[in-house]
Order: sequence, then structure tokens, then C-alpha cells
Amino acid sequence: MSVERLDKEETIDLRKKHIGPSCKIFFSHDPIKIVQAKGQYMYDERGQRYLDCINNVAHVGHCHPDVVKAGAQQMELLNTNSRFLHDNLVLYAQRLQATLPEKLSVCYFVNSGSEANDLALRLARQYTGHRDIITLENAYHGHVSSLIDISPYKFHQLSDAEQNPFVHVAPSPDVYRGKYRASHPDPATAYADEVKDIIDKVQKKGGKIAAFIAESLQSCGGQVIPPVGYFQQVAEHVHKAGGVFIADEVQVGFGRVGTNFWAFQLQGEDFVPDIVTMGKPIGNGHPMSCVVTTKEVAEGFMSSGMDYFNTFGGNPVSCAIGLAVLDVIVKEDLQGNALRVGRYLCNLLQKQKEKHALVGDVRGCGLFVGVELVRDRLKLTPATAEAQEVIYKLKEDHILLSADGPHRNVLKFKPPMCFTTEDADLVVEKIHIILTDYSRSCLKKSVNPLEFVAFK
Repeated sequence: MSVERLDKEETIDLRKKHIGPSCKIFFSHDPIKIVQAKGQYMYDERGQRYLDCINNVAHVGHCHPDVVKAGAQQMELLNTNSRFLHDNLVLYAQRLQATLPEKLSVCYFVNSGSEANDLALRLARQYTGHRDIITLENAYHGHVSSLIDISPYKFHQLSDAEQNPFVHVAPSPDVYRGKYRASHPDPATAYADEVKDIIDKVQKKGGKIAAFIAESLQSCGGQVIPPVGYFQQVAEHVHKAGGVFIADEVQVGFGRVGTNFWAFQLQGEDFVPDIVTMGKPIGNGHPMSCVVTTKEVAEGFMSSGMDYFNTFGGNPVSCAIGLAVLDVIVKEDLQGNALRVGRYLCNLLQKQKEKHALVGDVRGCGLFVGVELVRDRLKLTPATAEAQEVIYKLKEDHILLSADGPHRNVLKFKPPMCFTTEDADLVVEKIHIILTDYSRSCLKKSVNPLEFVAFK
């Protein structure tokens, strides 16, 4: 199966020589060289197969033949920028809009989630005439300068970072470890009131709110599921202040949550954001993304007098690929699969919580699932080292999983949507074995498992 052109060590040496040293790589202590992929599986240069539990970019499955065919056929025919008329652009926009609430009707096509979120900020500021942005604790919205400013997940890593004075950070609506937890009588209102307090403080200082931006489900922040009703109340506060609500669906859109096509819809039919951004799964690995907004916001953006164009955004090949992805989601009932397999996976993981003291919380929707590991279920002491050990031991068993969150102690499941119950059985059984070995190693050392720092 090997299709590598260089041996692994030479690839590593060339990467060290020519690729920026801050460019992160999975399993840096012993990286995997991937040369081929299909469905929910990836293959290294020796033909070893790995079960991929983390690649939400390959939304409908790695190298899906329908998606590959659509892109290749269109590339043979034409690719050009979107300032020429082309049917693919408008047909894709029409299909995409049909998955959204009616008022979200105007599309801007770009090339990455970062571009989408950067454009969303421009739309919000131009439409409102305001400057200030409210973001969430532990949020991540992209890698360009404007988005690092609104991504505490990134700027809090810098000890000397100065927070942009126009950016304000609200508490993450985390009902497990956050300020207001599941035991609170109304965490949605309590977290929304925190946003209102920020708005009041900004206005007292003469500022004006342009937008509140949130991932519909926080991913890098630790697979956080906000309480139902939170977005509605936040939107009410933000709209009263003259701002707009931006829902970032880059990680979680396109049916991943199972019950709905978009994760913001988990809040209820009465919630509709003013701007929605999307990326990653939209092209199944092909670089494309989109911003969808209302007619009013779009007209406000046009009123600046500045034309907007994007050389590659919405090109015929990208839109052909996007159409194929939507077709596959429907044809293979991948949203339904996310619902069924996601529930099955969560049930299996809940049973692990009953068996293993390290498992503090299991949470998720569809094929977006988090398992938070803690050393103490009362104090919620993060089991960071243990989470990393689980990741590396799973890698030895040829399963790819990652850990994230502010303490890097949350195991993240966001696999391709073709993930199966058999795949769920396999990975959870391996996790069970790893955690069982951990408990045994603690007993041999006469150490309380909840006090043992890391298992080897």
C-alpha cells in the first residue's frame, strides 16, 4: 500500500528544516506518517491501518469516491474565480441555504474557517457601526490576527499577551466545570447574565457592541455543550445593545450533532443567529468555507462602498465538491448515522464512567463527544497527564484520538461521519483496558488511583 516518496526519517528531517517550528504535529514524540486514507481509516507508509476518531475535516469519510469524482470532473472542465457567472456557485448557495432558517439567505464563499470568521467580524462591524466583540472563555475561532484577538484558547497561552481593548471575554457556558454547573437552578440565564453584565460595563465606558461570537459547541474549549436557552437570552441582550450574534459552525456543522443539521439548532427553533460561519466539513478536506447571513446584514456590508471578492472562494471546483458532500450526507443518511452511533458511543462511555474513577464526565451530541478525565470527582482536578497517556496508548493500538480543553484532559471524539457502532465498540474497549491497567498499576504501587499523577 505504501506510496511514500521518502522514508519516514527523511520526511521528518525535511520538515524540521523547511517547516515552521511552531507548526504542531500529532504525536510529536513519535509522529505517524500517513500516506493513504479511506472512510474512517488512515494508513501509514507500512500499510498499518489506524481508526480515525478525530478527523472532522473528512466529514463524509476520507477520499469519498463521489466527492473525488465531482472535483476531478469539474477540474477537467473549468476552474476560475467567482467574478464570472457559473451555475455551480448559485446552485450550491441555494442547496446550502435550504438547510438553514429562511432569513439566513445570503452567502459569501471563502477558503477556510479562519477566513469565514474574519469576514463575519467585518460584516458585523460594518452593519452595526460598532467595534466591540464579546467572545467566550477558551474559545478558538481561527489563526489570523483578528481571530487570535478573540480566541482566548490561543492568546492566554502567551504570558505577555495584551488583550485587545475591544474584545471582552464571557465565561464558557460549561455546566460541568464552569462557574454555573448542572446543579444550578438556571445555568442558561446565569451565563447569559454574565454577557449582559459585560455589555453594561462596555456601554458605561462609551463602547458599543458589534457582535457576540460563539462556537455553537465549544471544541478546543473541551467539547462544551451550552445549556438550552443560553443563546436565545444572549442574543436578546446583544440585539438590545445594537449588536449581532455570530454562530461558528466550523467544527460542528453539517449534521454532526445528529438531531439537527446545524449545532445552533440544538438551542431550539426560536433561536436564529444573524451570521453563521462554516468550514472544515463543508468540502470534506477541500479548502472551502462560507459565511451565511441575512439580507439586512449583507446590504449593510455593501453600504461601505467597498467591493468584496475572493479569488478562489466559490470557484466551480469547490462548489462541485460542496454539492457532492451534501449529496453524500443525504444519500448515506450520515446525519442519522451520527445520531444513532453517537448515542451508542455515549452509552458505552457512560458505562466506563461507572467502572473507572478517572472518568469524570461524558458529554456530547451525535458524533461530537467529550470524555473529561479527573483525578478527583469532587474537586474536578484535571487528569492531564493521564489523558495524554491514554492518547499515546491508543495510538499503539492503532486508534487516533486527541485530548483538548483548557487543561488538555478532555478526550475528543469527532470522527468522520461514517463511524460505526463496531468502531465505537473497539475504541471504548481499548480505553477500558488502558484504564484498567492504570488502576492495577496504582494498586501495585499502593497508590490511590485518584492521587497517582500518571501511569506508565
